Amino acid sequence: MIIAIIGSGGREHAICKKIFESKRVKQIYCIPGNAGTKEIAKNVNIDIKNFQEIKEFLIKENVKLVIVGPEKPLVEGIVNFLENENIKVFGPRKKNSQLEGSKIFTKKICSKYNIPTAKFGIFNSEENATKFLNSANFPIVVKADGLAAGKGVYICESKLHAVNAVKEIFNGKFGEAKELLIEEFLNGDEMSFFIISDGINFKKFQTAQDHKRVFEGDKGKNTGGMGAYCPSGLINSELETKILDKIIKPTLKAMNDLGENYKGFLYAGLMIIKNEPHLIEYNVRMGDPECQTIFPLLKTDLLDIIESCCDNKLDKIKIEWENKKSLCIVLSSKGYPDNFKKNIKINNLKKLELTNNDFIFHAGTKEINKEIYSNGGRVLNFVSISSNYKNCRERVLKLIKNLNWTNGYFRKDIGYKVIEK
Repeated sequence: MIIAIIGSGGREHAICKKIFESKRVKQIYCIPGNAGTKEIAKNVNIDIKNFQEIKEFLIKENVKLVIVGPEKPLVEGIVNFLENENIKVFGPRKKNSQLEGSKIFTKKICSKYNIPTAKFGIFNSEENATKFLNSANFPIVVKADGLAAGKGVYICESKLHAVNAVKEIFNGKFGEAKELLIEEFLNGDEMSFFIISDGINFKKFQTAQDHKRVFEGDKGKNTGGMGAYCPSGLINSELETKILDKIIKPTLKAMNDLGENYKGFLYAGLMIIKNEPHLIEYNVRMGDPECQTIFPLLKTDLLDIIESCCDNKLDKIKIEWENKKSLCIVLSSKGYPDNFKKNIKINNLKKLELTNNDFIFHAGTKEINKEIYSNGGRVLNFVSISSNYKNCRERVLKLIKNLNWTNGYFRKDIGYKVIEK
């Protein structure tokens, strides 16, 4: 079978590696891919915004299944576009993708379907938002409405910080902004909860915990994610039932009421307060770097799972997992998420000795003359699986130390809440 994967990050490399393990795969194309995917697939240098060129390539190469990794093409309707050309594609359609594409869209669904979430207000001008902040309680959360690569959320400790956040959003830091959200700050523990859906049936697809802040102790600016571990230390059977009944099922019903059956991965970012779940946000794809911790634990053939979703037969397949823990540390470029240098050579990568429990997923990398160079803010994902998180982290830190990339920055405390000091 010939497969195409759209995207170039650590998530897409993790998907590519898992798909590559399937005995039914003849060829994988990654559009555009990175230096890691190049080792097991053919990278194709097409801009993922150019749907027409992607379609022409897929038809020419007789691609039988397309897997869409990142959120932007999903929100812009690539699934609708390819389906209209009778190309089998895995991922949610454009209307469903508004769950991530517009935080305000999701909040309105929460209100209508009584989904537990933070109290919020929608503001259509800098003046109105600032006026509200004059009488607000702090800390408070200010959010850009649209896609912001994980960086459009401001947790504001003071009015000055909040006013600056409002100004940045309305001044176009994350693209044109007609509205923004201001919501109450929820004090609890975060958790990522994943499902996979075929439009009729859905199944749980693991839990994880992401560390979004750039500095240790979860301090500093939000990033796309500095590390993660799987499963979440918070999950229990009672909480899982509440998440499914209060959040996941009402959301899928809401989309069904809008005339859309949700097909693809759905990732609920949750705040857990006294074993009660509150929805922070939805992502309409696998998380990054949570994906990199989840797939190494998957025992079932990922291609079988995805095909069953495309064919509305998810109920016919059993998803099985390794009974282990997984932890990922992101090696980023120094200066990320602000200013950082690209095109820095990464020596020693091919010299690292990996066991069957070790994984390195490329994110912002490229290959030039058989040498690996950095090509983004988040560069490499180091993952290890074992019976406990402490062993995972120690193994990952050892690999990063052995790489000895002087332009790299990483957090040494990933998983600190579940690892005894």
